[in-house]
Order: sequence, then C-alpha cells, then structure tokens
Amino acid sequence: MSVVITTALRTPLTKGGKGGFKDTAGADLLVGAFTALIRRSGIDPSLVEDIAVGNVLAPGGGATEFRAAAIAAGFPTTTAVKSLNRQCSSGLQAVADIANAIQSGMIEIGIGAGVESMSSQYGPAAVTEFSELLDSIPEAKNCKVPMGVLSEQMAKDYKIPRASQDAFAAASYQKALAAQKAGRFDQEITPLTVKWEDPKTGEVKEITVSQDDGIRAGMTAESLSKIRPAFARDGSIHAGNASQISDGAAAVLLMKRSTAQRLGQPVLGKYVVAAVAGVPPLLMGVGPAKAIPKALAKAGIAVADVDIFEINEAFASQCLWCANELGIPAEKINPKGGAIAFGHPLGCTGARQISTILYELKRRGEKVGVTSMCVGTGMGMASVLVAE
Repeated sequence: MSVVITTALRTPLTKGGKGGFKDTAGADLLVGAFTALIRRSGIDPSLVEDIAVGNVLAPGGGATEFRAAAIAAGFPTTTAVKSLNRQCSSGLQAVADIANAIQSGMIEIGIGAGVESMSSQYGPAAVTEFSELLDSIPEAKNCKVPMGVLSEQMAKDYKIPRASQDAFAAASYQKALAAQKAGRFDQEITPLTVKWEDPKTGEVKEITVSQDDGIRAGMTAESLSKIRPAFARDGSIHAGNASQISDGAAAVLLMKRSTAQRLGQPVLGKYVVAAVAGVPPLLMGVGPAKAIPKALAKAGIAVADVDIFEINEAFASQCLWCANELGIPAEKINPKGGAIAFGHPLGCTGARQISTILYELKRRGEKVGVTSMCVGTGMGMASVLVAE
C-alpha cells in the first residue's frame, strides 16, 4: 500500500526569546499550522481520523493543549489527537506513526505534526532529576550530559577542526539567505498573525510573521571564527556553528494513495519508509550516520540514488562528520541551509524538514529525498520520501 503526502507546511521559525513568536504559546502555533493545512488542502476536517504531534518541552507532553488546538483549528471532536516525544526527531516520529497507522489499516487519513515554543518552555524545568538508580549506572547517567558538552567532546575525539565547522555554518547561512531572497521558502511557509510585546516599550501589537527571522546576512567563516567557544575554553562549538533556539510548528497530511485519488487530493510526495537507530548517549551526534543507512536499506536504495539530504544541523561538527562518514556530496546536503541558519524548534524540526525537502525536490525536478537528525540521549532517525 502506498502512503502519500498531499499537503505539508510550516509556520516561519523565529528566534527564541527575541523573535516574532516569543509571546505565542506553542499550542497557538499549532492552531495556525492546522488551520492553514485545512485551508490549503481543502480536506473535510471530519475525514481526518488521527493527529500525532511531536513535542519535547511541554509539561505532560502537551497532550491536553494539542487536543484543544485541533478543536480550535476546526477539527471535530471525532478526530483523535496524541502527543509524543522522541527528542529532536519527534516531528518525524509523528509523521511515521501516522504513516504506519495508515499502512496497518488503523486509519485512512491522518496528520503528523510537530511544535515547540522554546521561548516559553526551554530550560532546566523540562528535564526530570535522575534517581539514584539511574545515576549509579554510568551509561544511563550519560543520558543527561548536556548536548553541547558531549558534542564538544565528540568534535575533539573525532578531530573535527573548528575551521571546517565554521565553513559549514557559514555555508548554511549563505544558502538560507539566498533561498529566502529567491522566495524558495514561500511555498512551505504559512504566515501567522500573532500578538507581540515590544521589549523596548512594552507595547503589545499585532504582527504578521511571514518568514524565518533567524537568517542573517554577512555570515562568513571568518566572522564566525571570532566567536568565543561556548562549552570549553579551547573548544570549537559556539553560538554561530550550532542550531538556533527557536519557535515554530509544522504539519503533514497523509493518506492512502487510493484515498487521495478518490478525494481529488493532489499528491506532493510519497512516504516510503523511516528508520531509527540507537547509539551511545555520548555519541548522540553520529545518529544520522547510523539511521540513514538503515532507512536506505529498507527502501532498497543507496546514497548515490538520493537527490537531496535534509540533515538537521544540531551542530556543524556532527552534521559534517555524518556527511563525511556516509560519503554524501556537500551540494546534496541542506540546499536551502539548515538549523544553524534558521533554527531547530525541537519537536517541530522532523515535520518541518518534510515540507522543506518536498518543495525543493519538485522545484528542481528531482525525486528522492532523505531527512534525518541526531536525537538527544543517543539516537538517530531518518526517512525516505519521493516527490511527485
């Protein structure tokens, strides 16, 4: 059975604590994405049987407010909703869960989504204190080592020079800026009108956010080389070559191909397969290098068969290492830039990558795309998609 994607979109991604969505609740971002998806797809909301929402930071997994968000967006009470958390891959896991539910016959039509308000929920409160038992087992205890710290150690151990990281980061900014100027994000983004408090005057006004606000001009390897390391005095990782803290939401509408044909839903792409892989917690960053080969093997294809790889830029160091390890040509990776340039709202990214890659594949007249990311606590996840 063929599972297809008929609509995929996202809100803009905005800077945590400073950007256009700093005063907007995560659930409200989700309402915006859901409303836009209903409008763009023309789907009868009552036909959507289940919605899965990836999220990392919300108390209780966001389950209550995400159900409320679906209702607020116009889905009837007959549309079920769940939230899930597989760290940075939560948005992709949501899409995979819906695809699997369709393939198993559990549902016919569903939505995989992701959302994060890092402005309001990022910080120590999002992590539970470990028990004595967990702390007594070294590998288990490693699950709570901060990602910046372990990525710094990995960059040292794997000898990934700062100059290479800064060049990779600068390229991300430059590609994103060029794509934004050329309007290559416009199809995937749905603008959102929100309330925003001016930090200088305290005045609350209504603004329409229509593009990613973390993308900066003039970023070069040379300018990035002047930024002080964040996690070790002699380190190589800093604010300019790691993903930005951001807010945003994304949603993907999936159904059986026969259902899409019956409803006259135009097909954006085909969902082929997803794969997850576990790695040692301290080597979280190598996750994509383990998950991508698993996904490719399940799809029966090789690296050379893939036209575009969207690999989440959690840190330039790990993204670069994974690309080199798999022999992926630089020009095939993140052609519109990545999380270093426009942000990584944790639960949103996996769903966001799907609209980013499918519209770019279609624009280029290309077919096969792979999305992937490393996952906190030591995992990787990847998916294979085909644009139509």
